[in-house]
Amino acid sequence: MKKLVTTLVVIAVLLIVVLLMGPFYMVNEGEQAVITRFGRIIGTETTAGLKLKLPLVDTITRYPSTLLSWDGDAQRIPTKENQFIWVDATARWRICDPALFYMTVKTVDGGIARLNDVLDSTIRTVISENYLNEAVRSTNRINTLEYEEEINKEVEDAEDAETLRSLTNTRARQEEILIGRDGLSDMMLGKAAPLTLNYGIELEDVIIRQIRYSDDLTSSVYSRMIKERSQIAEAYRAYGRGQLLSWQGRAENDKRTILSQAYAESEKIKGDADAEAARIYSEAYSANPEFFKLWTALESYRKTLPGIEKTLTTDSPYFNFLYETEVSDPQ
Repeated sequence: MKKLVTTLVVIAVLLIVVLLMGPFYMVNEGEQAVITRFGRIIGTETTAGLKLKLPLVDTITRYPSTLLSWDGDAQRIPTKENQFIWVDATARWRICDPALFYMTVKTVDGGIARLNDVLDSTIRTVISENYLNEAVRSTNRINTLEYEEEINKEVEDAEDAETLRSLTNTRARQEEILIGRDGLSDMMLGKAAPLTLNYGIELEDVIIRQIRYSDDLTSSVYSRMIKERSQIAEAYRAYGRGQLLSWQGRAENDKRTILSQAYAESEKIKGDADAEAARIYSEAYSANPEFFKLWTALESYRKTLPGIEKTLTTDSPYFNFLYETEVSDPQ
C-alpha cells in the first residue's frame, strides 16, 4: 500500500512538472505556427486550436495567416520618355508557406524588408519601361467626354457665341493608352509574385496609390495650363475688341444718319422760311415800288458809306436819293 501511494505521488509530481513546463500551446484564429526542435523545423500548424509539443525541446514561432499590408516609400522614377514622377505604391500579402518563411526571413519585419527590395525594384522597372500617360490614366474616356465652354450667358447672338466657342476651344485629343495604371499594377504583380514565393510570401495585389509630378514636370504642366487660360483670355479680349469696333461703327453710322437727316430737315426748313420771307417781301415791296427803291438804296448806303474814306464825285446815279429834294408820293 505504501509503495502504491509513493508511486502515485511520484506520478503526480511528474505530471505537475510536465504541466508546468508547458506541453500545450494555442494557435489562435488568424495565426499559423512553425514548430522547431533544436533549430530544425519539425512541423507547421495552420489551423486554430490547442496543440501539443515537447516541453523544453520544441519552440513555437507564430506568424499571422491574414492579409498583411506593405506600404513602400514614394520613389522618384523616370518614365520611358524620361519624365520624372513620384510613384507611391502599396501591396497586400500573406505568408503562404510558414516553414519557408521561417527559413528565409524568419520574422515579419524581415519579410517586409524582402518585399521592399523586390517591390521597389519591380515598380521602378515597370514605370521606366512605359510612358507617362500609361501611369497617370486608366482609361481613354477623356477622349469621349463632351465639354463645352460656358459662354451663352456672356454672348446673346448665337453666331457670335459659336465663334467665341471655337476661339476658346483649347482641348486637344489625348494620346490613346494601351495599358493604363491598372495594367501597370498587374504587370508589377506579375513580375514580383514569383520572386516573393521564394520567401514563402504570396502577393495578393500591387496597387499604384498615387502619382505625383516632380517639380520640373509640375512647372511645365502649370505653364501649359497658364498658356491655355491665356489663350482663352486673349480670345475673349479679341472678341471684346471686335464688339467694341462693331458698336463704334454702328454708333458712327447712326450719328451720320442722324446728322444727315437733321441737316436735310434744317435745309428744308430754311428753304421754306426763305420762300416765305421772299413771298412776304414781294408782297410788301410790290405795294409801293418807289418805297422799295428808297429802302434798298438806304440799306446799301448804310453798309457801304461807313467804309468809304473819300468820295471824288456824287454824279453817279447811285447817289440820286441823297440829293433829290422831292420824294414821290407813295400813293
